[in-house]
Amino acid sequence: MANETTMKQPGSGLFEKGPGFASGLKDLLKYTNGATLSSAIISTIFGCTGPCLVTIAAAQAAGFSTAETVSWIFGIYVFGGLLGVILSLYYKTPISGAYSIPGATLMGTALAGYSFNEAAGAFVLAGIIVLILGATGLIGKVMRWLPLPIVMGMIAGCMLRFGTNIINGVNTLPLICSLAVLAFLGVPRLIKGFPGVLAALLVGVIAALATGAFTGEAGAVTYIAPRLVIPRFNPELILSCSVPLAALVVGAENAQAMGVLKVQGYDVPANSMTVASGIGGIVSGLVGAHNANIAGPMTAICSSAAAGPKEGRYAASVWNGITFASFGLVGSFAIAFVTFIPGPLVNVLAGLAMINVLVQAFSEGFGTLKYKAGAFFAMIVGAANLSFLGIGAAFWALVVGVAVSAICDSQDFKADANSAYKACL
Repeated sequence: MANETTMKQPGSGLFEKGPGFASGLKDLLKYTNGATLSSAIISTIFGCTGPCLVTIAAAQAAGFSTAETVSWIFGIYVFGGLLGVILSLYYKTPISGAYSIPGATLMGTALAGYSFNEAAGAFVLAGIIVLILGATGLIGKVMRWLPLPIVMGMIAGCMLRFGTNIINGVNTLPLICSLAVLAFLGVPRLIKGFPGVLAALLVGVIAALATGAFTGEAGAVTYIAPRLVIPRFNPELILSCSVPLAALVVGAENAQAMGVLKVQGYDVPANSMTVASGIGGIVSGLVGAHNANIAGPMTAICSSAAAGPKEGRYAASVWNGITFASFGLVGSFAIAFVTFIPGPLVNVLAGLAMINVLVQAFSEGFGTLKYKAGAFFAMIVGAANLSFLGIGAAFWALVVGVAVSAICDSQDFKADANSAYKACL
């Protein structure tokens, strides 16, 4: 994956210059066609099904109320969607905004026992860290000392339970959960392009209804408005939540999106994307949501050849952002619906939604064979859910991973430092 420091346009200053909003708006309808709209819809369906279930499950694990969960959903979808609309229009580049799915899962575990206001404080601080990294150009230095394989090893370990929950769900609720898994595996093969998680959700809900396991009533679905949250800063959460979340935003989500855009031949506004992700984290934190930032998978969908000619693909990200934000406005209905679904099925659906993320984490953590000792120890510390001095596993996984790599993988640090030096010449 390309490093952000190689993508900054020389002489561009803090914010890289783009064609501008007037140009983006002027050509939006011209490039709105079947290809861009279908890519936008596919990206929205991806972001509003499995990832939403993951976030709701994380909020429940943290012990947050329905009203607090609604505010969380509102923040990540509305501000994430707006982030994509603004950047895509200004740069006429398919830059989609959303949030970190791994970040949501990590926060669910790390925030258990803390208040919603303390969570908001941790989220705001994560956004400030990302903003500083973008505004000062420190991204390259941070990522040299916090290599991507170690970050991804931490993700793999901390999120492994989502994968094992698929098996646990099938064991607890065999018929319903087995049908959901079979739908996830089979429907996309029968209907090309049909999202597997959406198929699992539909089949699982139908099976739950047919067997009487679906417990909700339409009359119980009501609109709940989001709310502003006064952040409460808890030093314990800086290391267990803010730092790992910032590392995910910069080292995983932004890096993936930038790499995808570079491969597709776009000029990548790396600084602007990082600064925007920092601002998104601060603003979303004020409603109790974790970082709204550039989205790797959704940017990949909207920037692919399936979205049409290269110069018009930005329209896919614009419409994706609009539909994403619209979903966030009515997120309380989605949450109410999910609470009706049997718990084991929700866990299975969340696990299925995380398969690609887990596979990517293992691939990028161990596929390059760089920092392999550090990545392995980061994984097992995360999987063990180690908590020490009131600080959660994600932070200690990063600390242990870097420490082990400093001893066992020092040659990888030297190689990356030499590459970065040569790139600056």
